[in-house]
Order: sequence, then structure tokens, then C-alpha cells
Amino acid sequence: MSNRIDTRFETLARNGRKALVPFITAGDPDPEWTVDIMHALVNCGADVLELGVPFSDPAADGPVIQAAGERAIARGVTLHSVLDTVESFRRQDPDTPVVLMGYLNPIERYGHAAFALDAARAGVDGILMVDCPPEEMGELRVHLDEQGVYPICLVAPTTTPERLQIIAAQASGYLYYVSFKGITGANQLEEADLAGPIGEIRSHSPLPLAVGFGIKTPDNAAAVARLADAVVIGSALIEHVQGSVTRAEACDRVEGFLAPIRYAMDNSA
Repeated sequence: MSNRIDTRFETLARNGRKALVPFITAGDPDPEWTVDIMHALVNCGADVLELGVPFSDPAADGPVIQAAGERAIARGVTLHSVLDTVESFRRQDPDTPVVLMGYLNPIERYGHAAFALDAARAGVDGILMVDCPPEEMGELRVHLDEQGVYPICLVAPTTTPERLQIIAAQASGYLYYVSFKGITGANQLEEADLAGPIGEIRSHSPLPLAVGFGIKTPDNAAAVARLADAVVIGSALIEHVQGSVTRAEACDRVEGFLAPIRYAMDNSA
């Protein structure tokens, strides 16, 4: 069963380009705007979309993403409605990979088999759960594999070579390297610290490697793109878009923020 993530990274590699992977929280600033914001991200050069599923106890998220999740929950956003959002997005965009990012509890409540089936039907390509390591996915992994939905695995600066080998054996789609210890948006990324860990990860897995946490500027993104296969940017984007009072303003802010990131990535030497 083909997966849009594989297709997208294969195309990018043939063209000598790196993936831009923006993260937004579904339902923020307004649930009615999320699909249009997703299309705006693609129009500005996004290659893969990470869509945050709001959760009441987001242990790995910094204050910006926490606040976005709280606003979305207050507006009634649930895992069911997030899948509806992806399905609506797919009506106009059958190709851009969509990865849901969040926590295990909503999926447990939904039911493993039902979630995997509904996610695949909606057009979800992968899920990234920060509180569920790959060897503990158990039954859920079976159902995801049956539906062709990839579990995206995290690697941290504290991951040992032995642990990295286990993760690499279980991973699909791409690996996500959390570039520093801490929560999202907490620090400014130091690019000089990436070369060693990226080399170690590549020695264990042929999968594309995405780097996230702490990427805030075009220069950050360009530096990461010289080393990794994908650049993930979330908190800085959400912070830029929050406070928009209309759908059009939100989409304009997306373009104003993301277009320079895309340009810097494509023109870094």
C-alpha cells in the first residue's frame, strides 16, 4: 500500500529539495479556518503538514502550542473533528501528506481499530504520538499497518545508540529529531550542535530525517536544511498567526511567515 509520505520524499530527493513541514494546531485560531490555512501552507511551499490534535495535558508542548490547544478545545475541537478537517482538506488536495501529532489518550478513547480505519479513510498518512514509544504501540500498530498509516518516531538528544537501533527498526515514513532537550518553542536552535547527532541517526536508518523544535527564522531553517531532509516549524508559525481576526488575515499571515522560510531553504548553499 503506497503512502503519500514516501512519494513526497522520493520526489523531493529526485529534485534535490528539502521538505518544509509546518505544524499547526487543528482548530486554532478558528476551526472553520483550519482547512483554508492548510491550503495556504501548501501554497507557500509546505511539503508535509503536521496537524496537532488538541489535548488537555500536552506534556511535551511549550506555552504557545499549549495555548493553541486550549483555544481549540474551548471551541469544541476533538479527534473526530480533526479527522473531518483532514477529509475536507483532501477534497482539494489529494497529494500533500498529513501527519497527526498529539498524544495517545484520545486514540485510546476512540478505539484503536476504529481510529486507524477512520484516519486512513479521511486521508491521514501518519501519526506522531509523543507519549507512545514504538515498542509500546502493540495493537494500535497492527491496525495502523493494516490501514497503511505510518507511525512517525521521535529521536531525542538523549537517545542512546542502542535505543536508536530499536527505534530505527520500528520507524516508518521519516524520523523526527527533537533538536534539544525540553518543550516545543523553548529555545533557539544551535545549528552547530546538529551535525554529530544527524550523522549518528543516519548511520542507523535510511529514512528521511526531519528536525524540529527551536526553528524560528529563515536562517535557522536554511541551516537545518543543509543537514537534514526536512525542517519542522511550529511554535513560531502559531505565534505569528494567533490573534488573526479573519480567515483572510490568518492565511495572509501564514504566507508572510512561511514564504521567506521556503525561499531560504531553497537558496541555502
